[in-house]
Amino acid sequence: METSQLYKYFLECGKVTTDTRDCPVGSMFIALKGASFNGNTFASQAISNGCRYAVVDEAEYANDTEGRIILVDDCLKALQNLAAWHRRVLGTRMIGITGTNGKTTTKELIAAVLKEKYNVLYTQGNLNNHIGVPLTLLKLTPEHEMAVVEMGANHPGEIKTLVNIACPDYGIITNVGKAHLEGFGSFEGVISTKGELYDYLRDKGGKIFIQNENSYLNSIAGGLECIRYGAEEGLYVSGRVLSCSPYISFEWKSEGKVYDVHTRLIGSYNIDNTLAAVAIGKYFGVADGAINHALSSYEPRNNRSQLVEAGKNRLVVDAYNANPTSMAAALDNFRMIEAEHKMVILGDMKELGASSLEEHQKIVEMLSACGFDRVVLVGPEFGKTINTFEHYENADELYEHLSADMPKDYIILIKGSNSMKLASLAEKLQK
Repeated sequence: METSQLYKYFLECGKVTTDTRDCPVGSMFIALKGASFNGNTFASQAISNGCRYAVVDEAEYANDTEGRIILVDDCLKALQNLAAWHRRVLGTRMIGITGTNGKTTTKELIAAVLKEKYNVLYTQGNLNNHIGVPLTLLKLTPEHEMAVVEMGANHPGEIKTLVNIACPDYGIITNVGKAHLEGFGSFEGVISTKGELYDYLRDKGGKIFIQNENSYLNSIAGGLECIRYGAEEGLYVSGRVLSCSPYISFEWKSEGKVYDVHTRLIGSYNIDNTLAAVAIGKYFGVADGAINHALSSYEPRNNRSQLVEAGKNRLVVDAYNANPTSMAAALDNFRMIEAEHKMVILGDMKELGASSLEEHQKIVEMLSACGFDRVVLVGPEFGKTINTFEHYENADELYEHLSADMPKDYIILIKGSNSMKLASLAEKLQK
């Protein structure tokens, strides 16, 4: 079936779902496949649960007599093509965002600022892959004045795929760092893949917002119109951290005006994320006071640099993801926080491939130089390193030990890859 015809069916529905547990009445179900499931087998159930149509790519499941099950060649391609078609029909101004670290927080900050003036659609959570991006785009309505779409990748070519679906008018790469090296093959592979956003905008004549002092980004930004933010004076937006104990306060300057903003963000590394949001807000005409209000009001969620009270301790929970770049930044920031007693709980960094032992050892050596009161390492990768710190195989084993001997009056940094389940440890420590 041609995308134009499928789009007519979509317009009857207005909503798409890929999950039979969530079938809004009148929506369109698209049967996706995974390693352990085949959505085609649930097509009839989706109709029964309230969907107007179900889209399948296996003929044996398209045997209804009412014309409500639609057969296509490939459901995933159909989803992506449908989303790209919808995005082009509406023509909403769109900002695409990617990067190794900080893209979700930056996306949230940008959306918070733009919402002060516009009706904004933005990626929910981290639905930033080949399925999440199309599902986000299909939520666009004529009422949306702008969209902020996050794009993630762990293999070469994935950003290229996503930008060709989303067709952003503007772009921002937060940074590039050592993450998903197993999939990218090398740090150069990371840079090249993230740079696929720049490549698309270069061909389209789009504009980018760029961190001025990032040499890696500058090296691939040739031929693009750049709106710059950073530490240097005289940029479109300039700024610096004023304090970070523990929340950051920062100063930003533009067009001869200077403002101080107090945030609910943990981590001096968030200065670039906040300045990006300021620059984008300024560019799209959000009033200075409204920008400041949005940034001071924003509170992080989903275990991303959250400060929480846990009995007689305070926890800095940054357990959603971890890679060598973000781990080093978190430790640098934690070292600067003023506190009488500091404790660090670090979990393994995943998907580093052949570089894993080397990168974990570097973090251990950094820890040795920090002088924290107590350091706990969790996971088999840290277990391979040479160190004298406490070590546990997993979060459950650590929690069992802490339950018998709970630390008191500490500020505790908890960081690791999501699969290490340190977020669940943080939840237990709060009880």
